[in-house]
Amino acid sequence: MKKIHLSIVFKSFFVILISLFSNLTIAQDENNVIDNNKEFWDKVQFGGGLGLGFGSGYTDISVMPSAIYNVNEIVAVGLGLQFGYLSSKNQYHSYIYGGSLVGLVNPIPEMQLSAELEQVRVNTKYERLDNVPGYSDNYWNTALYLGAGYRTGSVTVGGRYDVLFNEKRSLYGSAFMPFVRVYF
Repeated sequence: MKKIHLSIVFKSFFVILISLFSNLTIAQDENNVIDNNKEFWDKVQFGGGLGLGFGSGYTDISVMPSAIYNVNEIVAVGLGLQFGYLSSKNQYHSYIYGGSLVGLVNPIPEMQLSAELEQVRVNTKYERLDNVPGYSDNYWNTALYLGAGYRTGSVTVGGRYDVLFNEKRSLYGSAFMPFVRVYF
């Protein structure tokens, strides 16, 4: 039941995002053309993500700043940081921090292919439940995401898949993740 509900939520989310950004589509946007005569900092774009989730006794907060360097109008490389806090009342709380390397390829202006290697530290403390004592679990989690998205201007909407997904150790419940990527 929970998987069906999440699937409906994600599908609705994508339909809304595509509807919002589809009217911003421009066949040739002069802002996407990279001048190879520019200085280093003129080719750098900043962006990232912010995640907030609250529910009945549940909290999920994440901040993920990133920066990319546009090698040319087709290829960009970058770095990202990730900080997160996840808590479920009377069950556990977890702190997550780490970084990532990002590679972006735009074979055509409207399409973006991506590869992202992410390494994060996970520090989780589980609370005592009934007759089970509390304990801590601290480990490094590595993910390699391959993705594709529809790009318009500085916004890309798409999905990515973790090819190193481990159901027992991954931070997320699924190897597939939708994304909205924005760089300024």
